[in-house]
Amino acid sequence: MTGLTSDLDRIRHAVSPRYVPPPTPLRAVLIHGGVLLLWIVLFARVFGAGNVFTWSVGLAYVGYDTVLLLFVFAQTLPLLRRPVVADPGERPSLGVIVAARNEAAVLPVTIAGLLAQTQPPEVVVIADDGSDDGTAALLMRDYGLVQPELGRMSGPSERYPSLRWLRLPHGGKARALNMAMEGVGTELVLTVDSDTILEPDAVAAMRLAFARDRALVAATGVLFPICGRDLSGRLFQWFQTYEYMRNFLSRYAWSRQGGLLLISGAFAAYRRQAVLDVGGFDPDCLVEDYELTHRLRDYAVGHGLDWHTDVIGGARARTDAPASVGAFLRQRRRWFGGFLQTQLWYRHMVGNARYGRLGTRMLPVKAFDTMQPLYGLTSVVLLLVALVAGQSAVVAPVAWVIAAKIGLDLAFYLWSLLLYRRWLGDMARANLVWAVVAAVIEPFTFQVLRHSGAALGWVSFLTGQRRWGLQVRSGLAAQNR
Repeated sequence: MTGLTSDLDRIRHAVSPRYVPPPTPLRAVLIHGGVLLLWIVLFARVFGAGNVFTWSVGLAYVGYDTVLLLFVFAQTLPLLRRPVVADPGERPSLGVIVAARNEAAVLPVTIAGLLAQTQPPEVVVIADDGSDDGTAALLMRDYGLVQPELGRMSGPSERYPSLRWLRLPHGGKARALNMAMEGVGTELVLTVDSDTILEPDAVAAMRLAFARDRALVAATGVLFPICGRDLSGRLFQWFQTYEYMRNFLSRYAWSRQGGLLLISGAFAAYRRQAVLDVGGFDPDCLVEDYELTHRLRDYAVGHGLDWHTDVIGGARARTDAPASVGAFLRQRRRWFGGFLQTQLWYRHMVGNARYGRLGTRMLPVKAFDTMQPLYGLTSVVLLLVALVAGQSAVVAPVAWVIAAKIGLDLAFYLWSLLLYRRWLGDMARANLVWAVVAAVIEPFTFQVLRHSGAALGWVSFLTGQRRWGLQVRSGLAAQNR
């Protein structure tokens, strides 16, 4: 396994643009620079307009979000139909890697979900990343595994023959996943976070999707958030449930455009050889799953391969989500900091027609997203200033714009509920009344919190911060109890 890791490091150094960056094309500079310049121009209207255009930054923010909502609406219309899925017969072999560090409190729930699959994986590897919390005792006591030497994988459990234990010194999630690749040895590899529970048909759905489409190189399942049972947990689960709905519908929309980049490492499937060919996961990236998708697509274009990505509606799971303000901000700070990292490394793809719609549509949108927290927070601050100053000529028309946007958001929330129930069946347990309430109050609460976390991500990116604090698994731990 040590040899494999060094091989992957060597391959990644040859493939990843972060080691030998290609020249930054003018189009990428113009796209990213244009987003910043637009903000400066719109912000300057504050000092002279005296009407609704004083809030030009907010108008641009609302307009951008509206265009994306209309795009997702148009692209998700096929979900109203239930397609007939042909059975290709033979299924590819599939192994699961669960990278875990100090997750003894939640591992039993995750493992139980994997062992209860209708089409069980050939092997399940617990990649123990230097745990010191009782994980070793748990694996030996409850699962009959024999502790291997450090850096080695155990033999199969006598009680659960598919289960293995890879015991590693602490090196981070990406290194643990890379080390486990050798031991899995299957055609497909499923990465599952140690705080994620798969639904019984999830593995079967992934196998079917990859069997039907030989060019499919990476796919994400659909995730549902679980938070703690206290008041804070219930509130965050409420907001994040609707956020996840919109996000996964957006991923479906972009997959139809060939532009899906966000494959959630919490529940993702890959063709193992493709991952090895590009050097595995990058230990120095804050969001190793997001960066890997970029590298796969970049490599495919460079080598003339027809690789693409998808979201698989039949593959569903529940994952532990932040249940407090502090935990939420830490998560979004890391996510956005890693997003900025990846945007910087792969800037040569932005606006590049060689990458098809991924280069000409998705990545320019992502360029705007790098500045979205600045647009969003500026809009809030300018509106508050206008309210305090009693600028009715500004506040009154802005109120009408916000009301119209809330109405549109509400229509999209209801549309999302309809689609989710068509797409995912009983898993989409969202309440219609609470969806209406969320649509009304989210712009002034959860959305501000989300942008604040992203702004902190900018700080982390610019300062090179790598420490994120301990994440408490309150939702899954409660379910385990």
